[in-house]
Amino acid sequence: MHPESTSSPVTTRPEPNRRFSVAPMMDWTDRHYRYFARLISRRALLYTEMVTTGAVLHGDRERFLGYSAEEQPLALQLGGSNPQELAQCAALAEEAGYAEVNLNVGCPSDRVQNNMIGACLMAHPALVGDCVKAMQDTCSTPVTVKHRIGINGRESYAELCDFVGTVHEAGCTSFTVHARIAILEGLSPKENREIPPLKYEVVHQLKRDFPQLEIILNGGLTDLDVMQAQLSHVDGVMVGREAYHNPWLLSEVDSRFFGDDHPRPSRIEVMALMRPYIERHVTAGGQMHHITRHMLGLFQGLPGARHFRRELSTTIHRTNEPLALYDQLLEQMQARVG
Repeated sequence: MHPESTSSPVTTRPEPNRRFSVAPMMDWTDRHYRYFARLISRRALLYTEMVTTGAVLHGDRERFLGYSAEEQPLALQLGGSNPQELAQCAALAEEAGYAEVNLNVGCPSDRVQNNMIGACLMAHPALVGDCVKAMQDTCSTPVTVKHRIGINGRESYAELCDFVGTVHEAGCTSFTVHARIAILEGLSPKENREIPPLKYEVVHQLKRDFPQLEIILNGGLTDLDVMQAQLSHVDGVMVGREAYHNPWLLSEVDSRFFGDDHPRPSRIEVMALMRPYIERHVTAGGQMHHITRHMLGLFQGLPGARHFRRELSTTIHRTNEPLALYDQLLEQMQARVG
């Protein structure tokens, strides 16, 4: 255990506010979702999907690192375990203007394990420390780690403290902790988000034992009142699926978590504000459903919500004029919800 360590990296760029963030989610938190979410909350910290170092270094860089300026504050999550490659990617992230670079030490899928990415790295705290140090030596962008409270075979609290302490000694001061262990064999990623029990008390204890560190709680958070209560134990909360399926949850985040009481747009206004973004995408040759698939939960719980979902998930594929369908749907939803 290393709770007495007080080292910290020397950075020249300010840390983003992590009091409330939206988790990186594969196939969900792409640039279109993030643009949409930013219309609802100005202050929530948004994360990209996990991007592997190989994709950044050898793939379409604009595809994997590109974003709209409106998405800021925005963090890039990287998957990898080679310190030199991660350092190269961190330098590119700094050049691209990301507010943070986060290392994925939490994904349990077999595919990433085979490439030494994700939760399996919890068994190698020294390697994770080397990765963090290499990244910080290359860029001034804050470098953070997202991890589990353990993995099968390394489930003890002492082992968790050893991991956090070792990575902290390498220079990391902000840890986002998914309050479940990861079962690396026999469970799918979906089951790993549901079957291992949540243990918030372990994350609370981690904050008590490492008071100098920023500890962000992740896992199973769906209720804003519960999230606010958690802030008496940790420094911030990270919300995943609830922020995707029920995006209007984000409409209260700025006032509740950041004390920012700016006038917030209505659901109808958000839908209208998305229209020019969608048109630009379609004009450039993109498919409208690449964007609108992220908007299906906008009217959750309100009259017409089912109609809204059906039009954007099914009817959209049967029309040659998707923008006209969108305009018609905007008028229909305005009439239904006022």
